[in-house]
Amino acid sequence: MGKGVKAAVIGSVFAVMVGGAGYGAYNIVSALDGDGGGTSGVAAEKKSGPPDQDEVKETTAAFFAAWEKGQAAQAASYTNNDAAAEQLLTAFGDDAHITDVRITPGAAKGTTVPYTVKAKVSYGGKSKPLSYGSELKVVRGLTTGRALVDWQPSVVHPELRRDDTLVTETSSTPPIEAVGRDGSELTKEKYPSLGPILDALRDKYGKEAGGTPGIELVVRHAGGSAPDTPLLTLAKGKPGKLTTTISPSAQAAAEQAVKRFAQSSVVAVKPSTGEVLAVANHRTDGFNAAFQGEAAPGSTMKIITAAMLIDNGVTSMNGPAPCPDTAVWQGQTFKNLTGMEPNENATLANSFMRSCNTAFIKLIDEKPLTDASLTQEAEQHFGLGQDNWKTGIGSFDGSVPAVSGPDRAAGAIGQGQVQMSPLNMASVTATAITGAFRQPYLVSPELDGRPLARAEGLKASTAAQLKQMMRLTATQGTAQQAMAGLGGDIGAKTGSAEVDGNATNSWFTGFRNDVAAAAMTEQGGHGGDAAGPIVAAVLRTGG
Repeated sequence: MGKGVKAAVIGSVFAVMVGGAGYGAYNIVSALDGDGGGTSGVAAEKKSGPPDQDEVKETTAAFFAAWEKGQAAQAASYTNNDAAAEQLLTAFGDDAHITDVRITPGAAKGTTVPYTVKAKVSYGGKSKPLSYGSELKVVRGLTTGRALVDWQPSVVHPELRRDDTLVTETSSTPPIEAVGRDGSELTKEKYPSLGPILDALRDKYGKEAGGTPGIELVVRHAGGSAPDTPLLTLAKGKPGKLTTTISPSAQAAAEQAVKRFAQSSVVAVKPSTGEVLAVANHRTDGFNAAFQGEAAPGSTMKIITAAMLIDNGVTSMNGPAPCPDTAVWQGQTFKNLTGMEPNENATLANSFMRSCNTAFIKLIDEKPLTDASLTQEAEQHFGLGQDNWKTGIGSFDGSVPAVSGPDRAAGAIGQGQVQMSPLNMASVTATAITGAFRQPYLVSPELDGRPLARAEGLKASTAAQLKQMMRLTATQGTAQQAMAGLGGDIGAKTGSAEVDGNATNSWFTGFRNDVAAAAMTEQGGHGGDAAGPIVAAVLRTGG
């Protein structure tokens, strides 16, 4: 069987057996597996347990020596997935044009070994030194008991993920000099959260911005799932200038704010225009959840539900919205947060600012409301859920499906099948306080002539009531603590969304004058606990 066929078969087996579990989670059992280093048979003395200090040293020394010499197959034989390792190590030399490799291991911490790679990248008559650090782990092979490098793409470079590769070539898109709304340059060094976003902007607008390509070493992500990530520039192209809507002061505040809470994201927009002022993420996976996240928004959804109730004449800000202990909808019982006092005489404003779930559940059964009413409100008045937002980079437009049964009630309080991103909820707040839907955007549509999404917006009376209820929530209700100390015209709405029945995501959206922001923190608790301080920090800058 030819080598190409063999590799294809092994790759297929690996894909089926590992699935999404990641590299190193399974050793392929065959005469050709990485555990055996491409050899057949079983070692004379099969060991068990974690590799000892001598085995760690010997295995890494052999692996590094083969890697330095460009012997991809030999180096791969010291890993527990020789097929995947050989492919990437071959690309390291052949496609990335990396030579003169020197690897210096650091002091091992158990079976984990840090190291520094120094090399040279040469292409098209240009050459530059390359230096970076990474680490690997030595594990016990399952089938032979050998000490082997636990194969992860990050062994070759820390920026590599599953199925990524390294390539050096004339870049497919020219570099860009992205600037904020004040004309100052935006870099990933100064604003780390913008790194993936700047890559996406370059991928889409590099040519429109008027630059010329250079020569670069890049990470090419699997299946085009994300734009190339530049690692080293051998020859600078001429950057094209790309103006964004980002406010450097708001962006700096957003970057600092999300660092306080793990798995957090925030977006700020300018309600009067739709311009995105800031976008920041603090996540372990590098995902732009601020724009592309899809999660239940909890009680921040009550902004849209309240608008639906008002627009359909069910009640008004000062109209009745009783808040009992529990509410039953088609056999399912809904409760309020622990400690909330019932109030059978509550108005919509009172139930909104205290975030009473039962008040909203009881009202969604009123005529003329139907299973589709919340969906219609979200789509027609808030511009959500129609897959037509064109922000300048990839984004999620929100989803509020028409449903029956318990999910209809759950959707009214931001649970069930409703899905939003912080970008969506910042836009909801902007629409609520201005009455007009202005699709958020990061790059002016004038640059490429793309059409922005449109929606009817809200009646002036509906918007006025929503804005006043958000003001009350920020000054007297559940958002009071998070918004304390902020001057100007302020308003907010808190949200807590249960996930898998044992964790709660923290949501918060608010406004201050002509800035609206929304944040989400995974497993962050109540809305005011984590997401609230993030939003308040961004609003404090004033855009």
